[in-house]
Amino acid sequence: MMVKRIYVVRHCQAEGQSPEAKLTKTGKEQAFELARLFDNLRIDRIISSPYKRAIQSIDPIVTKRNINIETNSNLTERILSNKPLEDWLVKLKQTFENMALKLEGGESSQEAMNRIVRVVEDVFQSTSDTTIIVTHGNLMALLLKYYDENFGFEDWRSLSNPDVYLLKMTSDEVTYEQVWIQTRL
Repeated sequence: MMVKRIYVVRHCQAEGQSPEAKLTKTGKEQAFELARLFDNLRIDRIISSPYKRAIQSIDPIVTKRNINIETNSNLTERILSNKPLEDWLVKLKQTFENMALKLEGGESSQEAMNRIVRVVEDVFQSTSDTTIIVTHGNLMALLLKYYDENFGFEDWRSLSNPDVYLLKMTSDEVTYEQVWIQTRL
């Protein structure tokens, strides 16, 4: 029976939220630790958000293995709103409860979920057996919610930087499990 694997990686600790935000010193250390997680695995493909923190998070793996990074804008962080929100956490929670809720200048949870699901479904349909996808926390949480409707706001809050979940597709069934064990970096 053929099993396809996608390791979904949330980027390491970063200096901020902008597309150009770099990894912190701790984030750089985490990236090397993340690379060790994949030391004994065959990796066919790496697809990343084009944001600097996502690419830097996977760079030690890319350097060690001489694999090209495919960037995909469908993996960028979700824009909750284009206006500053003092109560952004309350608003974000509401978007997990109402997937169609769309704040000014932002995208709904459903729209963001659809973006990352398209990437994952394309990978599952490809010839790659093992792929790494590097993205952001909210998008990762929405992907996991797609496969498990009970994955919600509190689960998002419990994600670490970095975090890694393994999606496995066996005979049209997709399961997932967390494979990252947070360390004390």
